[in-house]
Amino acid sequence: MRYAKRIIAFLVFVCGLILLLLAASFLFMPKNNMKEFGMEEVSANGILGEKENTVDVLVVGDSESYSAVTPMQIWKEQGYTAYVCGSSGQTLDYSMTMIRRAFEKQKPKLVFLETDAIYRKVSKSGALLTKLGNYLSVFRYHNRWKSLSWNDLKGHAEFTWTDDYKGYEYNNAVAPCKNQDYMIPSGTAARIPELNRLYVQEIRNYCEENGAKLVFLSTPSPVNWNYERHNGIAALAGELSCDYIDLNLQNEQLQIDWSKDTRDKGDHLNHNGAVKATHYLADYLNQTNLLTDHRGDPEYEKWNEALKRYEAAVSSAGNGQ
Repeated sequence: MRYAKRIIAFLVFVCGLILLLLAASFLFMPKNNMKEFGMEEVSANGILGEKENTVDVLVVGDSESYSAVTPMQIWKEQGYTAYVCGSSGQTLDYSMTMIRRAFEKQKPKLVFLETDAIYRKVSKSGALLTKLGNYLSVFRYHNRWKSLSWNDLKGHAEFTWTDDYKGYEYNNAVAPCKNQDYMIPSGTAARIPELNRLYVQEIRNYCEENGAKLVFLSTPSPVNWNYERHNGIAALAGELSCDYIDLNLQNEQLQIDWSKDTRDKGDHLNHNGAVKATHYLADYLNQTNLLTDHRGDPEYEKWNEALKRYEAAVSSAGNGQ
């Protein structure tokens, strides 16, 4: 009888703890997707404010993704809607979170995974915390207690904000790169950590189950990329039957000028470089025959309005491209 009471007491404690965590998660969850409401990675989460089922292409990855892909250019050239859900230092566990979050309201037909994240270490503790945060938002937004208000006690989240740049980070600073011959052919492949491989497979399976094509994308970066990493991703792409675009091997078409097209000595592209990389991707998307040109569709008029604001902002920053 004594042991039964202990078990019952323990179960009551666990149930009470779960209820407390659920209540705290409701309270701490941002009620809108803007910074002042406590939302993390605001630009990336701007996709939550987009009209349902209007995003054709999703881009995930670390800072290489939001530095190299500018969705407004894809819209201008081809009329396809793309959104970059990249974030600084993004690891694959969070890439999976962003993909799932995007698919709650969107049905993209193609997902680009920037491959620098595939080589970025995923810690088991970090992955566990990310998973807990997916189910109980108090683990993700536990620091929000400083900014809680009475509004956090009312209703459910309603995401209304979106980014005119669609997750892209405009930057046209110039810091030349000296290492321009970084893609030296090699027969060896850089090892991909096993946990990372499992996450990539999970992402591939999730995309496949939801009718989206997963494409590996390596954006130009002498600091982060080499032929060994290319070989590792090419092998993984073959194993998972995914397309692989390595823009580091396409400079004859891109014409990246490393004395002008990088903002930090070859780590990331600046806007000039992003324009070149995105033009290549826009052509690739056109050749897939998966997407529809929406430029004449009144349902997408907000994208035309965003394009005007984007071009005005770029022009006022001293670059009219």
